[in-house]
Amino acid sequence: MRGSKTSPPGSARLFSDTHPAASPAGVHVANIDGASRGNPGPAAYAVVIRDPEGKLVLELAKKFGRDTNNVAEYYALLAALDYATTHGVSALRVRSDSELLVRQMQGRYKVKSPDLKPLHERASILSRELKYFAIEHVRREQNRDADALANVALDSGPVNSTSLEVKRDEPRAAAHPKAPSRPRQIRARYVSGVLVPTDPLEIPEGTELLLDLRIPPNG
Repeated sequence: MRGSKTSPPGSARLFSDTHPAASPAGVHVANIDGASRGNPGPAAYAVVIRDPEGKLVLELAKKFGRDTNNVAEYYALLAALDYATTHGVSALRVRSDSELLVRQMQGRYKVKSPDLKPLHERASILSRELKYFAIEHVRREQNRDADALANVALDSGPVNSTSLEVKRDEPRAAAHPKAPSRPRQIRARYVSGVLVPTDPLEIPEGTELLLDLRIPPNG
């Protein structure tokens, strides 16, 4: 790339996908994906985050209305960054199959779309709050978990009946009758497109949750 170099968000802390060895120890990894049918059309995004040991810590998927796939990709990135900055994650590597998103965040592509500029600016600001941030482009088959979640959200009901589904891999075991589920209320705060639980989620691994959102009139 000729001409003056553009400093990417996070400055020296953001590495291109040609420098994976630059990662420090203790990095969380987020796979993100955004989807839109019609472009613009019904849109959704998904985030899958694993801790440095590879343990799944977050699966989030949301259908948010009609928009483009590029906007949906940025919403996924913002959700991952919001989670990191509100949960004490200081080092984050994001993996996305959107070349446009990755190259724009790396400073290699200009952000020309007026719809993407404010999203890019917010993502840049949030990335600088981390001690380490990197983003890399991966093939779709390497991003299948996030891709599948985004499509599940896209196939869900109307936006005004939005639900957040959190799923964990269940170990294979002999079939046995399941005990009836017990209703439980969990408080959460809606922060920049992400539902952040304010109560501890003391639930067994493998539990599947469906959150029915009830928003107060003045909410």
